Parts: sequence; C-alpha cells; structure tokens
Amino acid sequence: MQQAGVITITTRATARPRPTTQSRRAVASGSARVISRTTYWRRRAVVAVMVVALLFVMARAGAALGGSTPAAPERHPAHSGITQGAITTVVQPGDSLWTVAERLAPDDDPRPVVDALSSARHGTVLTAGETISWDG
Repeated sequence: MQQAGVITITTRATARPRPTTQSRRAVASGSARVISRTTYWRRRAVVAVMVVALLFVMARAGAALGGSTPAAPERHPAHSGITQGAITTVVQPGDSLWTVAERLAPDDDPRPVVDALSSARHGTVLTAGETISWDG
C-alpha cells in the first residue's frame, strides 16, 4: 500500500519577494536581515509622537470628566461691617438641609450653611413646619 504525499512546487513566478535592507548578494547567501540605524530612529520617533498624542488625549479626557486639577481657591464675597438681621425660613414637606441652606443664604455657597445646620441639629431630622433662623 502506498501513501500519497504532498508535493509543493514553487517557481520563480509564484514566489513572493521579501523586503530587505541588504544587498542582493547578502540576500542570496542567506544571511540574517540587518536593519539600519535610520529605521530604528524613525520607529522611535513615531513611538514618541504616539505617546505624546496619547498623553494629550488622556489629559483632555480627564479634564472633560472633571479630573483633579489645581483649582482656584473658593471666593466668598466680603461682608461689610453692617450686621444684617437673621433670616428665618419655615421647613416645608420634602425639604432637606440643602434646600433650607439655599433659602437661608441664596447668594453664598450652601456648604458652610449645611455644615452649621447639621452640627446645630446633632443629627435630628427636619420636620415640616419647623422654623429655622440664620444669622449669616
């Protein structure tokens, strides 16, 4: 019994030439492919440009998503020496410390007012109809 074998015939017309940086004589002798310094420097330059572009894109994306960048300190309007009267508000159903703070100090940042209200209340819940006064 004979086994059928696989026969591959490659002719010059079907063989694909491979790119090389060597002379034809070196290619014909079968020596290893040598790449010039210029090719390495071009590759390094392309990689460096790609890294810089990637860093730029990442920085833009971070800034667009609200990344941590050094921000200017918060500005608060200077209060004049004239003391104003206390502002009073009545707690409505569904109010939170934030909504009450925004009504008590509409032109200021509500965070200090929320902190003061929270510490003055010692964790108790707001009840509808409760009256809260703020000196500002």
